Amino acid sequence: MILIGENIHVISKSVQRALKERDEKFIKKLIYIQEDMDYIDLNVGPAKGDMAGVLSWLSGICRDKNLSFDTTNSEEMHAGLKACVNPADTFINSTGKDEPRLSKMMNLALNYNSNLIALTLSKEMGIPKTSDGRLEIAFEIYEKCIENGINSEKIFFDPLILPVSVDQSQAMEAINTIKMIKESFDPPVNTVIGLSNISNGSPKKLRPLINRVFGVLAFGAGLDAAIIDAEDKELVRIFRMLEKNSPENEVDELYIKLALSVEEFTDISNIKYDKNNSCESEIIKTAEILAGKKIYSHSFTQI
Repeated sequence: MILIGENIHVISKSVQRALKERDEKFIKKLIYIQEDMDYIDLNVGPAKGDMAGVLSWLSGICRDKNLSFDTTNSEEMHAGLKACVNPADTFINSTGKDEPRLSKMMNLALNYNSNLIALTLSKEMGIPKTSDGRLEIAFEIYEKCIENGINSEKIFFDPLILPVSVDQSQAMEAINTIKMIKESFDPPVNTVIGLSNISNGSPKKLRPLINRVFGVLAFGAGLDAAIIDAEDKELVRIFRMLEKNSPENEVDELYIKLALSVEEFTDISNIKYDKNNSCESEIIKTAEILAGKKIYSHSFTQI
C-alpha cells in the first residue's frame, strides 16, 4: 500500500499563505509531519499570480522525498516535474477523461515516466453514480494511455470518493469500482483514493473513525494507494498492519475481518465481534453505515 500525505494543501489558509510567501520553515514542518508517508502530495491548485513557480520551489525543499504534483496548471506541473530529482518516481495528480487535459498529462507522464492518477469522471457525465459508469470511463482513459505508450503499472485510477454524509450509497459504489478495476484490466492497473473525502461534512470527532473503517474496506477491495492525513498515526498503523497481516489486538482482528468481508464478498452483518467493547461496536456501526445497511446521521455511533 502506497501512502501519500495530503498535508500540504492550498485549501488550508495557513498553507496557502506559506506557499505565497515561500515560507520554507513552515513547509519543512509539514514535511516532517509526513515523514511516515511514501509520497507527499503538493496540492497548489491553479498556481497563478503569487503562486506561479511554487512547484519548482517545493521540489527544491523536498529533494529527498517522493512527490505527487497536484495542480490544475499543466505548465506548473511540467515545471515541478522538471525540477524534481527523480521524476520517474512521482505522481501526476491528475487527469480526467476530457481533452486537452488528458493528452497534456499523458504526454508529461510519458516524457518523465511518471505515475498518472486518472479520475473516473468527465465534463459530460460528471462523476457517474454507478461503478459500471466509472469503469467505462476508466476503460476509455486506459485505451488512450496504452495507445500512447504508457505502461499500465504507471496508471492509478481514482474511483472518486463522495462524502458519506452527502450520498451514503456512493461509499459502496466506490468500493465496488475499486474491485472492478482491479479485476478488469490486463495488463493490470492500480487504484488510488483521496481517503479524507469520505468523511467531509461529518463531525470532526467522527472523521478519523469513518476514514479508518472506509480505508480498511477499500484495502479489502484491492486498493493500491491512498492520499491520507499523515497526522492520523493510527490510520497509518492500521494500513501497515493490514499489509503485514500482523494484528496486535482484538480490534485489529476485527479490521482484518472487515477487509476480508469485502475481498470475499461476505456480509458484514455476519462478522462476530465483542459487543461489550465500545471500540469494536463503533467500528461495526461505521462499517454498516458505509455498506448502506443503516441510515447515516451525525450521531450514528450513539444509536
